[in-house]
Amino acid sequence: MIPSLTVTRSAPASPAGLDPTRALAFIRRRWEEDVVPALVEYIGIPAKSPLFDPGWQEHGQLDRAVALVEDWWRARPVDGLRVEVVRLPGRTPVLLADVPGQSDETVLLYGHLDKQPEMTGWAEGLGPWTAVRRGDRLYGRGAADDGYAAFAALTAVEALAVARVPRARALILIESGEESGSPDLPAYVEALADRLGTPGLIVCLDSGCGNYEQLWATTSLRGIVGGLLTVEVLTEGVHSGAASGIVPSSVRILRRLLSRLEDERTGEILSPEFHVEIPPARLAQARAAAAALGSAIWSRFPVVPGMRPAPVDPAELLLNGTWRPALAVTGAAGLPAPEDAGNVLRPRTSLKLSLRLPPTADAARATGRLKEILEADPPSGARVTFVPQPAGGGWEAPAMSPWLLGSVGLASTTYFGGPVMFSGEGGSIPFMSLLGQRFPRAQFLITGVLGPESNAHGPNEFLHLPTGARLTACVAQVLADHHRATAG
Repeated sequence: MIPSLTVTRSAPASPAGLDPTRALAFIRRRWEEDVVPALVEYIGIPAKSPLFDPGWQEHGQLDRAVALVEDWWRARPVDGLRVEVVRLPGRTPVLLADVPGQSDETVLLYGHLDKQPEMTGWAEGLGPWTAVRRGDRLYGRGAADDGYAAFAALTAVEALAVARVPRARALILIESGEESGSPDLPAYVEALADRLGTPGLIVCLDSGCGNYEQLWATTSLRGIVGGLLTVEVLTEGVHSGAASGIVPSSVRILRRLLSRLEDERTGEILSPEFHVEIPPARLAQARAAAAALGSAIWSRFPVVPGMRPAPVDPAELLLNGTWRPALAVTGAAGLPAPEDAGNVLRPRTSLKLSLRLPPTADAARATGRLKEILEADPPSGARVTFVPQPAGGGWEAPAMSPWLLGSVGLASTTYFGGPVMFSGEGGSIPFMSLLGQRFPRAQFLITGVLGPESNAHGPNEFLHLPTGARLTACVAQVLADHHRATAG
């Protein structure tokens, strides 16, 4: 069972009419009886995002995941619920759950069901497509990033219906291409413009949490640019004894190119075009989050023994991971496995680069600058090409209205027993940038379950089940408070 939690408020209802004890009990029961079994089935579906499964249409795994959520939604006893799978030609599908409310306002809740690839390194007894429950943790690819969102969003709506607490119209949108940068979503936003209307509140359930003891609201998301960098020095491989020292190796040239971009000693990105000035409010929030997290900022990662963080203030570490650019090499080609590597100077090497950008940086401009830096004046006249991938813009949340600020604070103390925390996230959710531009007056609550050791995209990914249930209750609280603040 999902462990019980003593809420910090007694039985009397909240100002919005939601009894926290009963609401949490209902949500915990729904999670145990309905959500967890659905997630176990979902984990077993290798619904990889199109970037990692170009033949997704023929393979049908994304459609299996869509059908699972669709069937689960249709089985929920929610009055007025309308469920639809929307398909545009050649594009990944989206799911819509539309639940009428007691006001003309619309709340848009967002998540995705496509997954990252398998990744190696899973612990014994665990695997990407096999659900394993160990205590509070449900292991397997995609449950925390972001399969739970489809089930949690509708469960929050159902909890309000059971409690007879009014709310605005709820529109739940679940896409199936987020892990590929959401390339199809702009087309759906245009096609569904009349259905979407103008949401007053947007809730995204695809973010992270600094710990499992508080509600965490994401204030910013980094953008991302990247692509494939290839260096060619020969038309075919040759004996290394004959060519080394005469023909520069492709790896040495790659090292020089990367040094144009990054200080290899510190990880600092050198070109000022990739940096922005950090707003004072975000600096203050980083200091508060660092005080709450302490050494967990570093220790939450599975670093090898003896590895240590840069000798800087913890708040600076948080800012490095949320408001400053950073480079990762995420893949390589042209390198044989060590057991197959002979004494050959290879003709080419390719690296897949991922450059995280500050939330307010211009991703399109950064892509152009990145290509310019890497391809200009190739060392030793080597053939250097950089093929960019689609850029994803970052996002900074607008200031919260007093009602929303109060609501998330109440929700956190009620269901988690601690104050709400605000922090930027180092990852990207392309849809948020799109929605922020389209609905500039909307309020945003960006949150999620990806906490310490949950390891999204990597091996041993897990969903912390008590956090999933508590977060669902928090969403229900915010929906109730939103109606109270905006109705009439």
